[in-house]
Amino acid sequence: MSTIDSTVVLLTCSDDGQARPLGVNSSGLVTGVPEVALPTRPDRTAVDPVLAEHEPQRVVVAGTDADLAAVLTRLLRTDRLGVEVAYLPSARSAATAAWGLPTGENALRLALTGAASPVPLVRDDAGGVLVGRAEIHDIAGECYCDSVLVLRGRTRRLVVTPGPAGIAVRAGWTGRPPDGRERAVAPRAPHGRGSALGRAVQVGCEPAIVINDGVAHPREVPRWTWYRHTQDWLLVRP
Repeated sequence: MSTIDSTVVLLTCSDDGQARPLGVNSSGLVTGVPEVALPTRPDRTAVDPVLAEHEPQRVVVAGTDADLAAVLTRLLRTDRLGVEVAYLPSARSAATAAWGLPTGENALRLALTGAASPVPLVRDDAGGVLVGRAEIHDIAGECYCDSVLVLRGRTRRLVVTPGPAGIAVRAGWTGRPPDGRERAVAPRAPHGRGSALGRAVQVGCEPAIVINDGVAHPREVPRWTWYRHTQDWLLVRP
């Protein structure tokens, strides 16, 4: 892909809604693509008109994991999962770790010249998507990953992450991200904590707050599900 391409749109998400001109970096990479300033966690009123006007082949999202999730949600809701997505993270994040993405100038170079490939799209039953990390703190209940029991009882952290292989979950005390290995809780055990990798994670618990990509759900919920969508999204990654 050319580094100057009218089918690429840079979406810069910031608190003040102002664009951050990138110009030419020290490597001489020209970033002469249309740039649109958006608020943080942009909603349909901010994103949908941009998609309709530019009809991009690729969107480059500059911001946080929550901003990336917000844009991806609009691509899902408007049936545009064929649009390639590149990420310019404001810092190293759960999403850069989950998908093996670079930061800084390497991220810019990848966003403009890299290739996109299909990766699992993780949705939740509240209508959102997950791109980096979800957590439930001080949870009491049960959690299954597909048919594998990974929590019965109480634990300090339940952590869920997406990735190329699917959805990973770990129940524990430290909040360490899951590593994809299966450590099942015995079906008859009165309590236990484990981990797994699969297509869906289902939680039933005492009402708790779910945090997706750093954003807390507005109210406590007694159940939550993350699941792999039937269609992948196209992520630009190494």
